Amino acid sequence: MKNASGVGAGTNLDAVRRHNLATVLGMVHRGGPGPRSALTQATGLNRSTVGALVGELVDLGLVVELDPETSNRVGRPSPVVVADGRVVALAVNPEIDAVTVGVVGLDGSLHRLVRRPTGNVPSAVEAVTIAAAVIDGLRPELEAATRIVGIGVALPGLVRESDGVVRLAPHLEWVDEPFAAQLAEATGFPVHAANDARSGANAERLFGAGRGAGHLVYLNGGASGIGAGVIVDGVPLTGVSGYAGELGHTLVNSAGIRCHCGAIGCLETEVSQRALLRVLGLPSAAPDELDRALASAVETGDASVVAEIERQLGFLATALRTATNVFNPELIVLGGFLGSLDAALPDRLSGLVAEQALGASAEHLAIVRAELGSRILMIGAAELAFAPLLAAPAA
Repeated sequence: MKNASGVGAGTNLDAVRRHNLATVLGMVHRGGPGPRSALTQATGLNRSTVGALVGELVDLGLVVELDPETSNRVGRPSPVVVADGRVVALAVNPEIDAVTVGVVGLDGSLHRLVRRPTGNVPSAVEAVTIAAAVIDGLRPELEAATRIVGIGVALPGLVRESDGVVRLAPHLEWVDEPFAAQLAEATGFPVHAANDARSGANAERLFGAGRGAGHLVYLNGGASGIGAGVIVDGVPLTGVSGYAGELGHTLVNSAGIRCHCGAIGCLETEVSQRALLRVLGLPSAAPDELDRALASAVETGDASVVAEIERQLGFLATALRTATNVFNPELIVLGGFLGSLDAALPDRLSGLVAEQALGASAEHLAIVRAELGSRILMIGAAELAFAPLLAAPAA
């Protein structure tokens, strides 16, 4: 039987059900535990429809319903719906000095984090070998998972969105490396890869400082330089091939030094974790240690450290001025050592950007620190792997 449009009867209803199923799972995944009644209110669907959708998600092993807490409210309390943390994604982040692997639950929990130092800049083959070995070592623990959806990879470079080929990762010295395909072959799991900062931007938008913000720019500073991700009207800006947002290669000093990318005076040549550690006299430092070291240097009036902080903040402000004028964001989120740099001299960076950017573009701008800390790239990478499931829970 067909309707007036010639479409088979039930087709539209099936499409609506699949859409609603994805909507409800997405809300539970992003919003955390909440009463079923809140889903009813948020979706605008009736109570029985939401009950049926939640029941289907329970049957699919994607959410669980918990008994509600007792309350003094009149009427029957609504069950609490929670994403099942036993549904997991594996997250991988190759860096110049380590390969990190995480196990992330659909409820946003980081079950496990393993960082394997490399002692050298790993080749793509070496990074695949290390990641696969760590994942093999985790398999006994993964047996407790009800489902492993796949692997998400956050990479410091230009990653082709369609197939996960790393076109260029300057600090890793990778060119046209089919990393996603190699890792899939080595592990047997589907692999989805993207730029690390773009993954971090999405994680902060969904679960961190950018929650609720439709327009934001995220910059991450790490051992492999500075990356950025841009969210426009709630949607990650990817560009035609997935390379958008390379603010680390914004020109900030025309008299600067040559960057790994071949250009002169890029942001990441002037603003670097290595330079901060060098002036502090530290070989390395975890984020909390860097915060304390910079704060101590400022408090004691260490002139060389304060001068380096001010120098880097000046160049960072130049890049953020450009980002503000081009993207007109409501929020700029700083991750990695950039958060430490900003915290060392509070309000200095926001003041410089306000002075330099177009007034109208910056009038609603706030500059904040990332909230997810060391979990950000694991959460961001896991979202790549969760995306197909969230889009089609019953597939």
